[in-house]
Amino acid sequence: MDRRARITPEQAGLPYVGGRRRVPGLRREEVAMLAGVSVEYYTRLERGKLGSASDSVLEAIAGVLRLNDDEYAHLRDLARNVTPTGRVRAPHHQRANPINDSVQQVLDSMSVPAVVQNERLDMLAANRMGRALYSDLIASSPNHVPNFARYAFLDPRSESFYEDTDASRDLIVAALRSAAGHDPADRALTELIGSLSACSQDFAKRWAKHNVQRHSRGRKLINHPFIGRLDLEYNDFALPGNPDISIVTYTAAPGSASADSLTILDTWASTQEESVKTLESQHERGTNEPKPSV
Repeated sequence: MDRRARITPEQAGLPYVGGRRRVPGLRREEVAMLAGVSVEYYTRLERGKLGSASDSVLEAIAGVLRLNDDEYAHLRDLARNVTPTGRVRAPHHQRANPINDSVQQVLDSMSVPAVVQNERLDMLAANRMGRALYSDLIASSPNHVPNFARYAFLDPRSESFYEDTDASRDLIVAALRSAAGHDPADRALTELIGSLSACSQDFAKRWAKHNVQRHSRGRKLINHPFIGRLDLEYNDFALPGNPDISIVTYTAAPGSASADSLTILDTWASTQEESVKTLESQHERGTNEPKPSV
């Protein structure tokens, strides 16, 4: 287990023993002893046969490996989604269209940028300011659902859009790792991870670290191509009745430069939508005009 290699014997409370160790971090037998299970049983768990593990065993292992809340939740997800023999359980039932008119109305009623995303980080819906905030992301996805992971790793524009590209990519990979544990039978997620691994060495390198983090709240530093720098706080709210889908809102501190920039973003978004409506209206009038006779 990658996490085991990161914990030193001293961190785990074991007495210091001089001499060079052959493996970094804790040995399997040390984790097993500290967690109160046999080495054979712990080895089975580490090889993916987590289905037989009780909550008390998982909690003990999480304590030894110093897992945080997100990592412990990921471990429990892995145990819940496999049988005692290590086979992945049947995929979760997902609603075909989780975004109905009422959800869109909630989005449109918000005065801040807001988007709806799933665990694969697909952008499923947005309000006007949300579309304006991620205009580059949407423009980069003409043939498929906009996806934050594809944008971050496969679109060069993301390198200037995210002020801290390295941290943003780490968060995205950790969120996908968490999603993979929550529903390992999600075929679309498996295909996304496979595609990113094949097309981006950077993604593959970060994926191999096995870091886990849930997308709940945090800070986004964005360089918008038309508005400029935005320092935003984001909050992730699970959609009632569908915890795999969430509404993400973006706010700025009152009175800050970013708050003023959000006001400008709103005006710019309105102008852009009016321009689109004008073009569509002109196109409709052109197609409805009678063709000249010959």
